[in-house]
Amino acid sequence: FFVISCNLDFMQTRMYLHATAVLLLFFGVLAIFGNNKEPTASKPQNVIADLVAREVSEQFLHQVKASSHQPGKVFPQTKELPISERKRILVTGGAGFVGSHLVDKLMMEGHEVIVIDNFFTGRKKNVEHWIGHTRFEIITHDVTDPIFLQCDRIYHLACPASPPHYQYNPIKTIKTSTLGTLNMLGLARRVRARLLLASTSEVYGDPQVHPQSEEYWGHVNPIGPRACYDEGKRVAETMCYAYEKQENISVRVARIFNTFGPRMHPNDGRVVSNFIMQALEGNDITVYGDGKQTRSFQYVSDLVDGLYKLMESNNNLPTNLGNPTETTILNFAEYIRKHVNAQVQIKHHAAAKDDPQQRKPDITRAKQLLNWEPIIDLDTGIRKTVEYFKEEIGLLKRSEKHHANAHSKD
Repeated sequence: FFVISCNLDFMQTRMYLHATAVLLLFFGVLAIFGNNKEPTASKPQNVIADLVAREVSEQFLHQVKASSHQPGKVFPQTKELPISERKRILVTGGAGFVGSHLVDKLMMEGHEVIVIDNFFTGRKKNVEHWIGHTRFEIITHDVTDPIFLQCDRIYHLACPASPPHYQYNPIKTIKTSTLGTLNMLGLARRVRARLLLASTSEVYGDPQVHPQSEEYWGHVNPIGPRACYDEGKRVAETMCYAYEKQENISVRVARIFNTFGPRMHPNDGRVVSNFIMQALEGNDITVYGDGKQTRSFQYVSDLVDGLYKLMESNNNLPTNLGNPTETTILNFAEYIRKHVNAQVQIKHHAAAKDDPQQRKPDITRAKQLLNWEPIIDLDTGIRKTVEYFKEEIGLLKRSEKHHANAHSKD
């Protein structure tokens, strides 16, 4: 009667009949278990009832969302996990550089993903290919404010990670690392979710031990220009292990070393993006100091694999995720000049305050406990990143031309 009176088309009819069938199955199961008076079966009944309820909810949401998909939109191919194996995963900062690649990984694995981001450095275009998918949701939200939702895993990535961004508003950076982490740990406690903190190699400061292993406590200036980020992440780690001890929360801590790849913000101020953008635009490559300071660069897909393995492992110790291949900044500048634009020059500027002189991870723990190590070589990673930035520059030029034409017509 409902179908006829509403004059529904075939797809709408199919949707409502499917939802009705699932609801009838649900109530039938409840009726069967409701007649079983044996007290010893109460726990299995609850488990099955929960699974059925979740399946009903999933089917209903699937049908509702499917009816609102953008016409003709094609999503990347993903696995289809049974509901019992599928996890509901929250990614804070999920529209950012690393976060969006992690979202891709989780969606491809067949999980439900919720992204929260305040879009200070994140960009919606990084995850727009998932918008409208039945297993994807994006919420504009700042982690310094509490949020209430249900999830099984929390990847806490939200925080500006490049010096220009985290130094732009140091108080906000501190609040993001402290209040934001506190709020996510509170959520993890309420829903009994496992939390992974995206910490940083900056917790080691300007290290006096080389390479840096997880046992090294660091050498950090607590009042320097980088302290808002360095010390904020150190406090965030402390909070994680305090919650683990006091509240029995399952936590994972990843100390992330320099990472590069597509979706880096063109103006984020990091070494790789700076050098590539300067070379592509025909500007001199800027090296701060004498260029003898060292870095170790890992490609973003390697990092994402490491984060995923760490989250699903039994390893609750802080774990370095980085590429142990070390190079000087000057040598890297020469490399970019050679492979991107040999016509530009390298110019030296005054050294940045508290800039670490050496940075190389000891990844023994990750190798032994996660069976993880980087597999993407520098040439491959840089080639993909350069292509991405070429596209970004092309889009920017087309946008500027469009605006110029619009203004000329006015």
